[in-house]
Formats: sequence, structure tokens, C-alpha cells
Amino acid sequence: MRAEGAGSEGLAETGGVEQRLHADPGVLVGYSGTRTAADELLLGTDARLRSGTVLYAGSRIGARFQTGHHVVVREECQIGDDVSVWSNSVVDYGCRIGNRVKIHSNCYIAQYTEILDDAFLAPGVTVANDLYPGQAESARLMSGPLVGAGAQIGVNVTLLPFVRIGDGCLVGGGSVVTHDLPPGMVAFGNPARVRGRVADLLGIGERVVPDPTSAARFSARVRQVAEA
Repeated sequence: MRAEGAGSEGLAETGGVEQRLHADPGVLVGYSGTRTAADELLLGTDARLRSGTVLYAGSRIGARFQTGHHVVVREECQIGDDVSVWSNSVVDYGCRIGNRVKIHSNCYIAQYTEILDDAFLAPGVTVANDLYPGQAESARLMSGPLVGAGAQIGVNVTLLPFVRIGDGCLVGGGSVVTHDLPPGMVAFGNPARVRGRVADLLGIGERVVPDPTSAARFSARVRQVAEA
């Protein structure tokens, strides 16, 4: 393993573990997989790796990378600066992730997915990359989606292969995205459909009121009760 920056910041190479690597016991850095003869891992300075994290050899990761517990990053990934991947999430091989991306807990990022700068993936997001699982030709042509810069992907969203999520999109929780979404759009549903523009959304402060009796802290200003 070489502790070195993958982003644009100054690099600090050592022969062993970088002095500014903060790793819990039980972290495995530079794991050698069996898929290919991977190159060494390049890991930026000031990484914070929590117990159970496994970083495969052959990836390039920028400065100030943070993980939760039991995170796996496979080989041949390119990850920018100030990226966080939280507990029980997997970034499979061959992915490219920009700067300041946040991937929350229990996410699966399939091979050959691209996530641009400042995007956010909420807990439970699942990414698919194989349109016809089990078919050799589909496996040869597998491709994850591209998530645009600043896009916000809600809880338990599924993104299907080849999809392009435009910059600044907001995808509502539980949606299944089967088609491209233009930049700056709000989409939700199964399948996800464009419902409006992010720029037209009511501000969050106008939608909630304080609830001092609850640990949830706020409640919706207009209560909506599900029908039986």
C-alpha cells in the first residue's frame, strides 16, 4: 500500500502506513483480490477508516476519505477528495466517484458506476449494472448509471443500468429510476417520473413546525394521513 493522494492536493508517499492515516483496529488496507493482478492502493492523506473497512489494492482514493463500519471499496476505483462512505456500503470495482460525494449507509454501488462531484446517496440506495442478468453478452456490456453533480438520491432508490441522472436532480425515496432524468428535476415513483423542478420546491422551513415533545424535533406543517 502506498499512502498517497488521488485528488489535486499535495501527496505524501511512505513505504508503509501513512502517518496521517487514522484507522481503527480491524481495518484492512491494500487487500489483494483475485479478479486481476491489481496495482497498489493509492490512499490520500488524513483518511479516517472505521473498523471492518476493507480497501482493495488497485484503487486511487483522494484526501480526507472517511468510512463508517464494514465498508468495502473494490479494485480499479477512482475516488476524489472529501468523500465519505458510511456503514455497510459497498463500492464495487471500476467505479469513478468525484469530490465531496457522500454515500450513506447500506448502499450498493455496482461496477462501472460514475458519481459526479457533490452528489448525495441516502441510505439503502441500490445501483444495478446488468440489464439481462445471466446472459454473457449483458455481462460483457454491463454499465452502471451516471449520477450528475449535486444530485440527491433518496432513501431506498434503485438506479437501473445505463441511466443518466442530470446535475442537481432530486429523486424521491423508494423510486425506481428506469430512464434518464434531465438536470434540476424532481422525480419519484415506480417507475420514477419527472414531477417538477427543484427550483420550484417550497423551502424546508416553510414545510415544518417545531415539535418539542418528540425526538424527531419537527413535524409537517400540513399533516397528511395515509388512507386505509
